[in-house]
Amino acid sequence: MSEPALLEVISLKKHFPRPRTGFGVREVVRAVDDVSFSIARGETLSIVGESGCGKSTLGRTVLGLTPPSAGAVWFDGWRVDGLARPQLRKIRRHFQVIFQDPMASLSPRMRVRDILAEPLVNFGIVKGRKALDARVGELLDAVGLPRDAALRFAHEFSGGQRQRICIARALAPEPSLIVCDEAVSALDVSVKAQIINLLVNLQDKLKLSLLFISHDLAIVGHLTHRIAVMYLGVMVEIGDRDLILERPLHPYTRALISSVPKTGKEASKRIVLTGDVPSPVNPPPGCRFHTRCPKAFDRCRLEEPKLRSVGSQRRMVACHLDISE
Repeated sequence: MSEPALLEVISLKKHFPRPRTGFGVREVVRAVDDVSFSIARGETLSIVGESGCGKSTLGRTVLGLTPPSAGAVWFDGWRVDGLARPQLRKIRRHFQVIFQDPMASLSPRMRVRDILAEPLVNFGIVKGRKALDARVGELLDAVGLPRDAALRFAHEFSGGQRQRICIARALAPEPSLIVCDEAVSALDVSVKAQIINLLVNLQDKLKLSLLFISHDLAIVGHLTHRIAVMYLGVMVEIGDRDLILERPLHPYTRALISSVPKTGKEASKRIVLTGDVPSPVNPPPGCRFHTRCPKAFDRCRLEEPKLRSVGSQRRMVACHLDISE
């Protein structure tokens, strides 16, 4: 019997109403529209897709930072969507987040010591000055920063070092799940590699689960177990990393993977999509990708495809094409 999933997201929706137009019509942005997935203990699931596809909104909704419009989020046996703040606070320490811009998420008025001590105090994990200082030192060790960094401010560090501080802060409450929202996209290439290696090592050592949100498939391939591909608020393909990267089935996934820079003969295989991404306010009927898909046919324009298993149970694809592994 398999172990229950740590995180289970069921038919999640997040819609944002816009101000009424001059004709009194209220439009709705369908940022996340009926998305389901699960994450096992110690697993990394990467959410990938173009900017504006709903990845970050999905992450924030899973964390409870923004309430869902519909659907359910289960974390370690607790249904967390819709929980009152006092109830949510009791389990908040078990799922944390690392944001894209470390400078925007670190207080310029607090020393690193106080930044890392804050969650320890808030959740009652460590008490007493001596114990707090010892735990802060351990967190700095874990992310590869010297202990004297505790006495400095965030602006005194490089971008990669600041992101290490954010990782240390996320580790402080001893979580089971960390959501990484474009956590390396603002960093230089060499620094990205260092942070990815750090996350992989920490996950292995602490048995963490990661929800890794990114548009960079080259980065994703180095740390993930499974990949979920989003397009215009919906999930179009999800499966094991090697299956997705080596044998993508959905036309959008193929185009996305072909956009990763390559050299030699592989460079000529790039799939260039025409047209713009439709508006999430008024998504096209049927398959949302049909307006840009080179293989679309009549059914694609009329009927929305649902995720279905293809071949083994290790992959699901939302496409009307007759595809197989």
